[in-house]
Amino acid sequence: MSRIGKSPVTIPSGVEVKVNGTTVTVKGSKGELTQELDSCVTIQIEGSVITFIRASDAPDHRAKHGLYRALIFNMIAGVSEGFKKELEVIGVGYRATATGQQLELALGYSHPIIIELPKEIKVSADTQKGKAPLVTLESYDKQLLGQVAAKIRSLRKPEPYKGKGIRFLGEEIRRKAGKSAGKK
Repeated sequence: MSRIGKSPVTIPSGVEVKVNGTTVTVKGSKGELTQELDSCVTIQIEGSVITFIRASDAPDHRAKHGLYRALIFNMIAGVSEGFKKELEVIGVGYRATATGQQLELALGYSHPIIIELPKEIKVSADTQKGKAPLVTLESYDKQLLGQVAAKIRSLRKPEPYKGKGIRFLGEEIRRKAGKSAGKK
């Protein structure tokens, strides 16, 4: 991880980074994020370049050096460009509809599942004839976006026999042959 920590992060125009003790605040056009740092990693801002310095070469300090560099880099990318995750809902009768901050999923259970999403996440559901419904999640917070996407996926994980369930767009599912594979 230390090689990641050594590379500097450039601050794009329109993004403001403030360091107050061990708290880093990143503000941009899409939103504002804060992160607490460990005392073993210090930040230096010179012009539009951020460098990260660790206290020693201890394995724990080396790991946190790369971790905090990656977190700050993702915060800067999030408030300037944003992040996007797309989920496919595959299965007969499986549907997804989005209204405001609510996502309603029909996944073969006796009742529809309604998920109330945080205000930081923008959701849209696209249903085209002949294609699986596509749920698009957009946010400036990469950690929150990944957590919410994983929670939605966990409602009906893709199964290995028919491939039904919720999967990330482009995700490969290892398929199994089933019962008839052993018979000759």
